[in-house]
Formats: sequence, structure tokens, C-alpha cells
Amino acid sequence: MKCENCTKKECSKKQKNDDAQSTSVDALSSSAGFEEKNEFHTLADAKILLSDCLACDSCMTSEEGARVFQQNQKELFRILNLNKKCDTSKHKVLAVSICPQSLPYFAAKFSLSVNDAAKKLCGFLKSLGVHYVFDTTIAADFSILESQREFVQRYQRRNQEEHALPMFASACPGWIRYAERVLTNLVTSHICTAKSPQQIMGSLVKGYFARQQNLSPDKIFHVIVAPCYDKKLEALREDFYTALYNSQEVDCVLTSGEIVQIMEQKNVSMKDVTEVAVDSLFDEIKEGDVVRHEGKRSDGYLEHIFKHAAKELFDMDVKEITYKALKNKDFQEVTLEKDGETVLRFAAAYGFRNIQNMVLKLKKGKFLYHFVEVLACPGGCLNGKGQAQTEDGKPDKALLNQMEEVYAAIPVRLPETNTRVQKMYQDWLEGVDSKKVQETLHTKYSAVNQTASNLDIKW
Repeated sequence: MKCENCTKKECSKKQKNDDAQSTSVDALSSSAGFEEKNEFHTLADAKILLSDCLACDSCMTSEEGARVFQQNQKELFRILNLNKKCDTSKHKVLAVSICPQSLPYFAAKFSLSVNDAAKKLCGFLKSLGVHYVFDTTIAADFSILESQREFVQRYQRRNQEEHALPMFASACPGWIRYAERVLTNLVTSHICTAKSPQQIMGSLVKGYFARQQNLSPDKIFHVIVAPCYDKKLEALREDFYTALYNSQEVDCVLTSGEIVQIMEQKNVSMKDVTEVAVDSLFDEIKEGDVVRHEGKRSDGYLEHIFKHAAKELFDMDVKEITYKALKNKDFQEVTLEKDGETVLRFAAAYGFRNIQNMVLKLKKGKFLYHFVEVLACPGGCLNGKGQAQTEDGKPDKALLNQMEEVYAAIPVRLPETNTRVQKMYQDWLEGVDSKKVQETLHTKYSAVNQTASNLDIKW
């Protein structure tokens, strides 16, 4: 079997491990508390096919493959079943956090407004036995703010530090996986250290929220609903594990499509689900209408960082950003000129073909950009393979167009204007420049396997 992204060679390690992984997964499934039949036994096992894998270049070990297969609907229902048993010592507080790019999928698929989709999704999850349902937009607020600050600092150090610039965005796990496993030190030192919104949400739920509820982090089972499968791999990273509590920041990732599968298995119509307001991390407050960040199909790191840098570095207020498409619509650039000189040059590179071209320019020393928003999925996060595909695995272009319209209509809220975030910086994180901010909101990316020859792959 050949990966659809790869035109030169097959993912041989993946092929060799298929049988071993299948055996491991069967063993894990049979020993994970499903020996007895229950109301959820008809749910199918979630599998990441080779065609679903974005960072496929022989980078998933057999152990990782087995652990990824555990992140399926059955794992969610294993916790729900434990919570129904009399042994309260094994009960978990079940929290589900929903990515902003997943909500347009539910809205478009079920012909709902995005606000109604959020409330109905919350109502459905709570009908299953979920205790809290959160929106991860606040986590993206933190991620964007930290990325903005880091870019300005890197720009100011650009003449003293060789790897200060360019800076690459760190929110996409498919891109990060590829960079660490294939591109190695050529790229990893340039990646922004701010955690992705998913993992910052993990810190918020297992850190801030757990403290607010007087809970140990290991007593919370935290599920993320996301557009793509690579988020499952991200949740397994060792740097997102707390040994003291034997707890990951994110315990399980389900794609938007997997949530719909649960609805179908339970024969639930979204239109008949009772609407329930989405929970807040703050006491008994409920979330209001859905908001998003700037950006057409993602959290808009390029736009937020560009405008912030223009103001902080050059005292220029940029109201609107003009994109210039280069080789294709998924590779665009934005520039800022002052006194006839280009002082900022940013780019958005979506899809591995554009990523490959970008990296080759970096390798040849012909890289002109100060910052690049890199996303593994062509078209951005809305086009994640966990939600924007037909049953035969092909892109669902009609649904994607609907999702884009829904997403574009959501009101934009600037991270700087979120007063809750500013309060948390002071009350929980001990200030914006504290050691706790670095420990909680940042991580490090480094080369895993030295396989520089893989730069020759043609995507």
C-alpha cells in the first residue's frame, strides 16, 4: 500500500508493522474492559488508515500505532461504563473540549447555525454521561498570544541568533511530526515553542480547572473533538505527560466524524437533541455565542502575529491583510513595507507539497520569510481528514464549501480582548513573563530520527 501523499516510495515500515499492530490492537481491545457486553458493544473500532495519515513517512512505531487505536469511541464508553458502576474510586469526571474548526462541520452537516450546533452537540454529549463540554477557543487565545510574543523576541534577536528566524507555527501536529521525524534539526530549531491549542486546553483542564474543582488531574478524563487524526498522535507526546499524576493532558482524541458515528450507532437525530449551553472553565458561568480568530480556515496565526509585529516592531496599525497567491492557493504571502523597504514577509503554506518546496528553499539558503503558518492539510484545518471526506475517502468539496461559509460568518474576537485570559495570566500563571508560563504554555521540539535523505520525497 502506498500513501496518497507519497509519489516516490512506499511507507515500508508501516506495511511491515500492519500485522503486528493489528495483533497489538486486538489484544488491547480485549483487555480494556470490554469482555462484557454492554449497550455500546456495537461501536466499530476506529482505525487510522494509511491514506488518513498526514505525517506518514515510516514515523509511527508499532507501540504508537497500538496506543492510537485505543483512542476511539470505545475508550470513551469504557469511562462512561466505569462511571455507572458502584465503585466510586474508579469514577472519572469526563470533560470534552471541542475545536472551533469542528463546529462548522456539525453546523453544515445538520443544517444548523453554528451556535445551535454547539448547543446540540453539548446536549448530545451530556446525554451520554459527559459532565463538562468546553470550547477550545480560549486555549487558542493563549497559543496565539504566546506565539506573538515569541515572534517579536525572535525578530529582535535575529542578528545575534542563527536560528531565531524564520519562525514556523507550531499548532499543526501533522507538520510537527514531519518536522521532527524527517526534517530534523534543519527545521526544529525554527519552530515556535508555544503549545498548540489542543495541548494548552489540556493544561487548562488538567491544571486550572482541576484546581478550581479540587480534583486530582488523574480523576479527569479529557477528550478532544478535532478535525484531524494527527491530533491523536499529538496527545501521546511524552512532553504532555505528568508523571506525578500518571496523567496525559489529553486522554483521548475523537474526530468530528467519529462523533457522528456514535450518533448513527445510537440512532440519534441531531435535530431532536435538546440544546444545552457549553460550559466555561470559570465556576458556573456558561459560554455565550461562538467566536473565532482571524483566518479563513484555521486559528489565523499569520494574521494575528503579522498585525501584532507590525505594531510592536514598526508602530504600524494594520487593519486589513492582503494575501498574494504564489504557486497555488495554498501557498500565499503577506508583506509589510515601510519607507519603501519590505520589513516583514510572512507566508501561509498548506499541504505537504508546499511544505516540501518551502523546506527545500530553506535548505538552499533562499528562504525570504520571517514567519510561516504551516498546516499539513491542503485548505487548512477545516479540511481535516476526520471530517471533510466522503465515505470512500475522497474530499467532500461541497461540505467543505459549506463549512467555509459557516466559519467565515462567525464573529472574530481578538485574543488581547479576552479579559478572562488576562486574569488567568495574573492569577494562575503568575504574570506573562513568569516561569510558570514557560512550563505551562510552551514545549520544545527536536529531531527524533536523522533521516535527511527523506527530503528528496516528492509530495
